[in-house]
Amino acid sequence: MTTRFVAASLAALVSGRFFYRNGHLPPSGHLVPDGFIGLGVAAAKDPAVDDWIIEKLRVAGIRDVRIDLSPGDVGQPPERLLCRLLDADFRVVLHLLQSTEQAKQMPAAAVADLWRAFVADVLDRFGGRVRMVEVGSTINRRRWAGYSLSGFAAAWEIAWREVRARDLVLAGPSITDFEPLWTVGVLSFLQRRRQLPDVHTDNLFAERATEPERFDPKILGRRLAGLHRFNLIKKARLLQRLGADHGVPRLFSPAAFWTLPRIERMLPDSEQKQADYLTRYLVLCAASGALEGAWWGPLICHREGLIDDGSRPYPKLERITHYTDVEGGLGELRVRPAFAALAAAQRFLPGSRYQGRAHSGIGLEIHAFSTANGLLHVVWTVNGRTAALVDLYAPDDLSCAAFFDRDGERFVSAPTLASESPCYICWPEARSVNVKPEGSLLADVAIHQHAPGQHHFFRADGWRGIVRATDAEEAASLWQAIHPERLIPPAKQTSLRFARNAIWTIDDPRMPGRKLVVKQPVRIPLHKRLLDRFKPSKALRSWNGTSELLRRGVNAAAPIAWFERENDIGGRQNYYVCEYVPAEWTAREMIGAFASGKTHFAGLAATDAYQQLSAFLLRMHGAGILFRDLSAGNILIRQESGSTLKFSLIDTGRLRICSGPLELGQRFDDLVRICNKLHADGRAEFLSIYLNALGKRIRPWYWLPFWLYDFKVVLKRRLGRKAIKRVCAR
Repeated sequence: MTTRFVAASLAALVSGRFFYRNGHLPPSGHLVPDGFIGLGVAAAKDPAVDDWIIEKLRVAGIRDVRIDLSPGDVGQPPERLLCRLLDADFRVVLHLLQSTEQAKQMPAAAVADLWRAFVADVLDRFGGRVRMVEVGSTINRRRWAGYSLSGFAAAWEIAWREVRARDLVLAGPSITDFEPLWTVGVLSFLQRRRQLPDVHTDNLFAERATEPERFDPKILGRRLAGLHRFNLIKKARLLQRLGADHGVPRLFSPAAFWTLPRIERMLPDSEQKQADYLTRYLVLCAASGALEGAWWGPLICHREGLIDDGSRPYPKLERITHYTDVEGGLGELRVRPAFAALAAAQRFLPGSRYQGRAHSGIGLEIHAFSTANGLLHVVWTVNGRTAALVDLYAPDDLSCAAFFDRDGERFVSAPTLASESPCYICWPEARSVNVKPEGSLLADVAIHQHAPGQHHFFRADGWRGIVRATDAEEAASLWQAIHPERLIPPAKQTSLRFARNAIWTIDDPRMPGRKLVVKQPVRIPLHKRLLDRFKPSKALRSWNGTSELLRRGVNAAAPIAWFERENDIGGRQNYYVCEYVPAEWTAREMIGAFASGKTHFAGLAATDAYQQLSAFLLRMHGAGILFRDLSAGNILIRQESGSTLKFSLIDTGRLRICSGPLELGQRFDDLVRICNKLHADGRAEFLSIYLNALGKRIRPWYWLPFWLYDFKVVLKRRLGRKAIKRVCAR
């Protein structure tokens, strides 16, 4: 059996069956099925949780559910919940599976007989009331499912015969993730045995790419991902075609999710990002036209559920293999944003007809659907980027549209920007709307979408920019108060800084007694004007840098606005406005104190201070941020309760964002700057603490970049621009 499995898979690979020209592009004209969205559910010990689950499903408009049932569940809470769901007229996919231990023993006669008796009993009692019967569970993960190929074949044959004897709909074999070699291998031997399912199931995850529309970086690597173009749409279309090749054209994804810990490796807003991801995933699955269902599951789980049931150890067996139960009690259940996002998708997508991708720009997704109520566009950008809606749609089209956020809430005032959080835009049925073909992302502009407030785009009187405010009224008020024509730089002696940039404070118009900080470039040497001509303005670089820091969970002064004169040749007509951060010290003072021989700073021993600073920098570097200007003066410090130091960053315009945690050499590029003024023992202690957190220890050659930077600083002090000025002033 294994030989035939491998032969069939290799034959498909060699014959080019995995090649799908333009498969990454969605087709148009297909109907999104009525039961396209569903949820995986499980029971708790407390029957009251059953009522709670059913109520939440009804609130979300979900009628389709999947429930796991194994021989050990007969007469237990899972069977109780199954009965409740059927009595409440939910359409149930009944997922029958053996325990991992039983699966490991297949095809032993005793275990096979138990499996046969279980399947027959369950189908006799519930078969006529369920939507379909699913058999198999993550069979390509032997560590989870327990099956050998022969063991699965025996279990499948038993279930296949029992289902066919009752003329029910059979789904399977429940391969997990996109593994087409497994798809071909399994369907080939089922076809030879004449035991094919009615519906081919595959848990179509896309979480290996942090954005579901991205090409999969795990196939050939990140740099070559554009060659194969395997995005979620192409994966779904290829799996559907492979199923059709073997006589099973119906494809169904019964479960997929994105775990919160995986998100939190890079992004702090994990629950918001889960909700963004869910909506984008469902829209793309609907656009593919290949799936009759793209279901999410589990409904309740602290690690990946749409509803949290409290912090507790994750079960040994993955829930994608067997969603056994809900561990939390009724008082521990908490609805996450992703639940509202799923309810919104259920409201807008099923029953609609997909009209196609309305725009083909890079980093921008606009998908058009026709619904019973009119025309629907779902719009979003890649993470961290934004597009002005006035660049995408005609003013008349925007004025008569209804805007709904990712969670289905109608905007009080029309948004001005598209972001990574999808937006639903609706028009009356008779309206014909064309997206501007030249529309694109705002060039070089980054935003932190999930920061408090909303981002409002302005373009008027030759100026453009973004203001972050709670609503459109506050944004307009801020625009008037901090309009560039009113931001006159103060005299040098009254500025916080007045050198290459002027930095000063103004009153915050939103709240008396608070301050805002304004930054404007005032002195740009000729060579910098030439070199920076094709870079974003200084104000935009500061806005972007701060937005990227906050988006990745690194403290910085919150950005309020960025403005720049369009087509500004001189590079000085741009302003960056942020909140004023009250700080007691900078890291320069702390490092200077230890370098001067002091053993404590602000009541903290040097080791404690180094550990806290190291943890802050490790978080930043782990989030893929290369700051590139990590001088001690750019790190603000405020002492909180007890001995805790809170760090935040300023002067963020030079940072670069990497796709993952920084390599060691990149980390040293930052650390050499902050260590420059540390004494030798302090430098060694700080670096040792930093490297120990990475599981490393100091190697002699690690000191080379630090010595080279020290030498560079000495040369700059003796031969640099400021040194020459000092000589000329004598």
